Amino acid sequence: MVEAMTLLALALLVGGVVGTVIPLVPGGALSLSGLYCYWWSSGFTEPGTGTLVVLTGLGLFALAVEFLGGSIAAKAGGASWTTTASAAVVAIVLMIVTGPVGLLVGLFGTVFVLEYVRNGDLDQSAQSALYATIGILASTAVQVLLTATILLGFVVAVFVL
Repeated sequence: MVEAMTLLALALLVGGVVGTVIPLVPGGALSLSGLYCYWWSSGFTEPGTGTLVVLTGLGLFALAVEFLGGSIAAKAGGASWTTTASAAVVAIVLMIVTGPVGLLVGLFGTVFVLEYVRNGDLDQSAQSALYATIGILASTAVQVLLTATILLGFVVAVFVL
């Protein structure tokens, strides 16, 4: 039984890394699920407390980046919170219908149009849209690094040390 739980934990941790590049799949949550699945199956002994705290912190940070990264980038580019929220909804709907390209195009287009309507400044609208789009891509890269670090930290803590 323990071996099956170890395989499940590893599958969830690998799924966490893969999930960060697939829209709407919570990579950080999968990583945390794998970590805690193994911790539970080990009788709450492996990985150790320090490792568990650090890897949990990385997982929570990955979740925060996933949910807030694009919004923070859009706001940094000058977009309003209303524009940012509207763009998130449109991007998710288009992503479901057309995939990742729809997400990026929908996000860029929505931020651009709403910001242009709000401020009438073509350059500022383009800047806000570009920041939001780059922010989504950058947040994905950060999530990949965080979830891969969780996977690597888990493997080292459980199988090497």
